Amino acid sequence: MLNVEMLRPLVEAAWGRDTCDPAGRDEWRPENPSWSQCGVTALVVQDLLGGDLIHGEVHMNGAKAWNHYWNRLSDGTEVDLTADQFRVLNGASVVNGQVVHRPPEGPRRCREEYELLRERVLVALSAERAE
Repeated sequence: MLNVEMLRPLVEAAWGRDTCDPAGRDEWRPENPSWSQCGVTALVVQDLLGGDLIHGEVHMNGAKAWNHYWNRLSDGTEVDLTADQFRVLNGASVVNGQVVHRPPEGPRRCREEYELLRERVLVALSAERAE
């Protein structure tokens, strides 16, 4: 059965500049591959593991700077595969996490990036299971 620890390396290997939110694409670097990947990653994790999407705010110096997304699995475990993107930001904190509902028509923003990440992860998962 698929779990977070099996999924994590597949997702991390699938990230690239082309799966990054366009708003953060200029700052994306291979040394920080999770940068601006939170929305698409949280959707793919939800596709494969279920649970809830959580939305929070990234605050810098007390003010909202960005949005951030992660997951809460059905057993209550919170999973944030992109939390380390903030290691380069001194003073960043994620606050106000709330469950949000996924639009039934799919993501409104970053649809192409989501579909690309999802396809890469599914291909890698299929290859892993074939071995």
